[in-house]
Amino acid sequence: MKVRASIVGGLKEPWRTEEIEIDEPHAHEVKVAMSFAGLCQSDEHLRNGEMSQPAEVLAMLTPNGSMFPAVGGHEGAGIVESVGPEVHAFAPGDSVAVSFIPACGTCHWCSTGRSNICDLGATTVAGPMISDGTYRHHLGDQVLNRMCQLGTFSEQIVVSEHSLVKIDTGANLRAAALISCGLATGFGAAVDRAQVRPGECVIVVGCGGVGSGAIQGARIAGAETVIAVDVIPSKVERAMQIGATHGAGSILEATFLAAEMTRGRLADVVILTPTTLTGDLIMPACKAASKGARIVTVGITPFDATEVSMDLFMFTMYNQSLLGSVFGSQNPRIQIPRLLELYRLGHLKIDELVTKEYTLDEVQQGYDDVASGQNVRGVVKFD
Repeated sequence: MKVRASIVGGLKEPWRTEEIEIDEPHAHEVKVAMSFAGLCQSDEHLRNGEMSQPAEVLAMLTPNGSMFPAVGGHEGAGIVESVGPEVHAFAPGDSVAVSFIPACGTCHWCSTGRSNICDLGATTVAGPMISDGTYRHHLGDQVLNRMCQLGTFSEQIVVSEHSLVKIDTGANLRAAALISCGLATGFGAAVDRAQVRPGECVIVVGCGGVGSGAIQGARIAGAETVIAVDVIPSKVERAMQIGATHGAGSILEATFLAAEMTRGRLADVVILTPTTLTGDLIMPACKAASKGARIVTVGITPFDATEVSMDLFMFTMYNQSLLGSVFGSQNPRIQIPRLLELYRLGHLKIDELVTKEYTLDEVQQGYDDVASGQNVRGVVKFD
């Protein structure tokens, strides 16, 4: 069937709407009519080449050895249209959120409770369907890659059942779309990975979608001080409305604030959620942190970045921990429904973050607005 989708045709080309062809779902696959898709910054990392793989890897994954053309979008929620053979967990009419990390339920990581690092995650950079190694999405005679095996910037999508999370019928689908990646990632980075404790001082660097989740996770976990850091003042102001106790325009400014609020102890936790995470941010984060502190890295790093600057002597002597985190170090099938319930109860602020809703034809405008600082979180609303 033919549907409209926002795709990127080549490296650094703009997002554009095209009519594409999608096939019916095969075994272990589900077709979903999208209701909302989040405009997460990671899709821009795909477009500008930071989220890629070496040419020799892409040559093994895709017919043309390229990430492009690709359907964007990896946050979203919608309604199941149909299911393929051997699908038992989903049925037409079910409300679902997508998960950019698939969860097979049987690999070593899933079996030991760590579905956020499921082995199927290795298949999501580019390439065919997880289920059988063939493609469902086509642009003329070209096959289409999809961001994180999802491609939520499309009116309908066909995805592996492992990439979906069933949610309650009647759940707010816009909230579910934003929880499905950014908010869940940031929230889990604070609560599950950093394990923020009541009374602690937390610095969150970057106040976009992921940072907004980390700020709220720290607040809900009981942090006494939450310092939001961003170079864009409007984002800091928004952070103060959802749980930050203080704002700063740089890590250095946040360091002095933390020293003041803790009588010199500094921050117990520093969570790095900038638009692009670079190695030169690690040492300032460590210097803003106390003895025994946890520094959590969450933001996307260019795939070929290999250098980090840090004072190893002080890092060791301060007994600090440097931690990575993907999907907030939590199981998507647990975290998404849990955060939806917190939203329903009024504890998790989501509506306050949405600056604007866009049409499918306005995806490029949405990202332009993010780049200019006009938007904290934008969503695509489908008819």
